[in-house]
Amino acid sequence: MTVLDLARRLPGIVELREHCRALATLEAVISPDWESRHYSFNSAWAPGQQMASMRDGSGNEWSIVFSAAGAYVRGFDHESPMSPYGSGNDEPWPGVLDSVPEAFREFVEEPAFCDEDGMPVVTACLWRGGADGCWQTGEIEFPDEGTDPDGADALFELLADRSPDAYIRFAEDYYETSPDPAAVTAVLGLQPLSATLVASLNPDVTVDSLAADLAEIGYAVDAQDAAGSTA
Repeated sequence: MTVLDLARRLPGIVELREHCRALATLEAVISPDWESRHYSFNSAWAPGQQMASMRDGSGNEWSIVFSAAGAYVRGFDHESPMSPYGSGNDEPWPGVLDSVPEAFREFVEEPAFCDEDGMPVVTACLWRGGADGCWQTGEIEFPDEGTDPDGADALFELLADRSPDAYIRFAEDYYETSPDPAAVTAVLGLQPLSATLVASLNPDVTVDSLAADLAEIGYAVDAQDAAGSTA
């Protein structure tokens, strides 16, 4: 799968944003240590902007900025032949960023998405304006190396496959735990987080201990549990 295939498999902006919010919530419950998490969501990343992100601890990452303009997606696979640090490369792969509309150019140049020399750290990029009917990508001639030349397949697996089973497989592999399927389904369905739901995912954490994380993510807490935590 390349970014072209990913563009056909991603949902609309709102559904994608809420799925990213749910992934970050699952991560917060299952992995209280922020440094160990794959998926995060900041509902107040910048004025009028929210950001979802992934980092795998091995140098691979993605970021999605949700703004009034729409959504901008940027991914980086450090082993991709399309890496700007690859053999013979000294800038982003031709076509990856060339067609990014002006409404999203600030994110191309965002320091958080660039290296210390200001070069965008990216192997895959797509975007979607608020009025667009589909996701857009640049016109790219992909290298012939492998089946995942830009890293889109590995990077965005849980965005292309948004099923509970996909997350459970990820958690079993990465965290070596088997989260309760009903609980995973509930969170991916944006059910307000309750003490019972949290305990079924990780008995070592509580809704209260997650308060700061949930506030940053912007995930709803069951009204009864929220009332109890402020009593």
